[in-house]
Amino acid sequence: MFEISTVRRAALGIGIAALSLAAVTSPAQAQRDPAYQDAREAGQIGEQMDGYLGTVGRQSDTIQRIVSDINIKRKANYTDRARAQSVTVEEYARAQGCILILRTAPGEKYQAPDGSWQTRTSAPPQRHSSCP
Repeated sequence: MFEISTVRRAALGIGIAALSLAAVTSPAQAQRDPAYQDAREAGQIGEQMDGYLGTVGRQSDTIQRIVSDINIKRKANYTDRARAQSVTVEEYARAQGCILILRTAPGEKYQAPDGSWQTRTSAPPQRHSSCP
């Protein structure tokens, strides 16, 4: 699924400090939308390993639109930053996924390395071995 050296190369090339600021619509910024926050707290959406937001199971059209809108903004941001770092958008997005999953709060959903949706506890989240 992930090529370890590719994700590490992207993460190292980008730098953790810059990477943590990369998402246009980070969880904190998107909290301005009460529907986003409600869906996140209800476990209807979560952070995916690929750097994008995903729906957990089948969700309403409203939830789908929220996720789509955020992901469009993320991709535009990732594209600009990947170009500046001379990495592919996919490499940059996967590296960002490592950070976004790490930043989830207890009770929020995230995608584990096996592709399953997990609920974050007080313990660190399961992350892909390629994550820095």
